[in-house]
Amino acid sequence: MKRIQGWGNKETDYPVPEPAKRYLEEVVGKAATLRNRPVEDLLKKVPDSKLPPHTLIKTEPADRLSHARGQSLNDWVDMCDGLVDTFPDGVAYPTSEEDVRKLIQFASENQVNLVPYGGGSSVVGHLTPPGEGQPTLSVDLKYLNQLRNLNEESLEATFGAGVSGPHLEEQLKKQGYILGHFPQSWEYSTLGGWIVTRSVGQQSYHYGRIEPLFVSGHMETPSGPFTLPRVPKSAAGPDLRHILLGSEARLGILTTATMRIRNLPEEEHFYAAFFPNFEIGALAVRKIAQAELQLSMLRLSDAMETETTFQLSGEEKLVNIAKKGLNLFGQGEERCMLIYGLTGDHAVNQLADRQLSHIVRSHQGMMVKFYLGEAWMEKRFLTPYLRNTLWDLGYALDTLETALPWDNLKETRKDVLRSIKSGLEDENEPVLVFSHISHVYTNGGSLYITYLYRRAQDPHQTLDRWKKLKAAASQAIVAHGGTITHQHGVGIDHKDYLSAEKGTLGMRMIKDLIKDVDPKQIMNTGKLVD
Repeated sequence: MKRIQGWGNKETDYPVPEPAKRYLEEVVGKAATLRNRPVEDLLKKVPDSKLPPHTLIKTEPADRLSHARGQSLNDWVDMCDGLVDTFPDGVAYPTSEEDVRKLIQFASENQVNLVPYGGGSSVVGHLTPPGEGQPTLSVDLKYLNQLRNLNEESLEATFGAGVSGPHLEEQLKKQGYILGHFPQSWEYSTLGGWIVTRSVGQQSYHYGRIEPLFVSGHMETPSGPFTLPRVPKSAAGPDLRHILLGSEARLGILTTATMRIRNLPEEEHFYAAFFPNFEIGALAVRKIAQAELQLSMLRLSDAMETETTFQLSGEEKLVNIAKKGLNLFGQGEERCMLIYGLTGDHAVNQLADRQLSHIVRSHQGMMVKFYLGEAWMEKRFLTPYLRNTLWDLGYALDTLETALPWDNLKETRKDVLRSIKSGLEDENEPVLVFSHISHVYTNGGSLYITYLYRRAQDPHQTLDRWKKLKAAASQAIVAHGGTITHQHGVGIDHKDYLSAEKGTLGMRMIKDLIKDVDPKQIMNTGKLVD
């Protein structure tokens, strides 16, 4: 069963071993153990619905509470500490495109704000109902989840947009195919959510971002149905796929999507390598990316992320032995770990591995062909559950990300880390912050940053700390010309920084498009742009 407070299902946990607890206390300080507000208390806060009756809409408090927030730090404080104060007035569970059309018509006639709900995994506030104005209806698409057509001649598959990552791949695997889109939120995120937020999967180096995987789709809008043609490429004016991609439900509700698929890979392996410091490792990763080796992923952790990964593993004896061995080979306290993946046929994988090994060794690196890579693979969708455990221990954990050209990435990283690390100095509160480079391109890469700090007894103070850290990091990113989001979308949390990237004319174009398609402003109002 899915958690209402926290991430994932109630049956799965990620325990923090005692050595890891001691490490966190040394770095950040001992945290107070705080209890979540009982769900029963939150249910009592759900007000009467303002919606007229409709056969497709449920207004029970439990449905409305479970659709009230996503997974941003702001959402966690609201749901776990009991600050949640806005709720959808109802939840609909359409089972067809006809149902979606009826809901849009109902919303248009009654001036109702529609918020599409996939798996609830948004980390930037896409799902938060506005605090005032028209009533809000959450439209849960979980029943639009079937494989509708498999075209083996063109290697395309059409799904309902509400299909989750595991269900999508399960249906394809039975037929011998794979989409290969694996964001860390894969367990609960959905195909429609990936498309409208321009998601990126962990193995995008091989399978691609969501943009090239998306062939065509159907969207129900307040101005009528909108269906994209199913063609491999077109030079007929602007590519309208890119109006849907990143639209964040401001234009309508995506109901189906046709995706490019592949045959299941012959084999897949994940390995590790180490570099003496981040600067050398980043140079090697750039060389690997620009050599366009046939890999499926590259992820370079900085020294602090590498150390924290070791500490949280729970393998204290094994970690100590590994560190001694790495020290002997010149990988000391500033060591940085690279995880890389090989996906495809055996001959191609062997060649790519040899080519990568040559670049690693020519940059003072050391290859590790056992345990670490496969351990990462086994836990890659389990690690989000660590956030639950840390929260219960009294620590708030959040992430943010950007993408920059290679010539600007390292300096930006330093400034962003510095802004977060010093962000709570006025409260004398230390912050643990670390980063990795992933989703590399020939001209740059994404920078993914994780930070952790102590929760306060007062949840408002916990939230204020997050706002300070998030704002300081976002301002540093924008000052260096980085994108405010490489893979999470805009929602509410990034909205104030979008104009720096799009410019005055670009913002006007986006707003004019939304007004034209949604003249009554009933689609996910307040998200992406005002």
